[in-house]
Amino acid sequence: MKKQIVLLTALFALAIALSFSVLFPARAAVVLEVGSRGANVTKVQQRLIQFGYLKGVADGRYGEATRDAVILFQKRNGLTVDGRVGPATAAALGVSLSSQASAAVSATASVSSDQYLLARLVYAEARGESYKGKVAVAAVVLNRVSSSSFPNTISGVIYQQGAFESVSNGAINLSPDSDSLRAAKEAMNGWDPTGGCLYFYNASTVSSGSWILSRTVKTVIGNHCFAM
Repeated sequence: MKKQIVLLTALFALAIALSFSVLFPARAAVVLEVGSRGANVTKVQQRLIQFGYLKGVADGRYGEATRDAVILFQKRNGLTVDGRVGPATAAALGVSLSSQASAAVSATASVSSDQYLLARLVYAEARGESYKGKVAVAAVVLNRVSSSSFPNTISGVIYQQGAFESVSNGAINLSPDSDSLRAAKEAMNGWDPTGGCLYFYNASTVSSGSWILSRTVKTVIGNHCFAM
């Protein structure tokens, strides 16, 4: 009889625990990374500026400069170095991240068809490059859209005959990763690390007689030369 009572009590306690887990689910920890925006990012940037890790103003956009500042802070404070602001890094900075702030946006949330196609191109052409290099490739596509010399849509530019090797070899059909999705979004939001370039190429794989070598190179990011 006592064993039955103990068993019933344990089952009752388990039922209550399960009920609470359904009614009051645990909130996932807020984590900020490249592509995040909002009040949480602003708080982190303000503290990084205060501590001398970041220059400029707190604009609420978690870009490359903020990531690099976070990495330096993490290195100097014995934290896991990943360039992201989770609970441990936030605590070390002395900031509280609110789950109500619209800062940590999922990379796959509200992805438009244009962003997804652009991300596929980025992944196919620059998946071995830095995040900045990925944004730069996306920016080239958007610069072409704005140019009267190219089609005026993202799909038109990407699928223009002979424009991108990844379309010819089928790599464009690969699923993009989260970095490529964020890079496409950043470029669509106006970040252009190339300064208006219309072309990019890998100098180590281009033949010496290629027409692309006649274009004026404006900047080099990773393995890619970006030209006008």
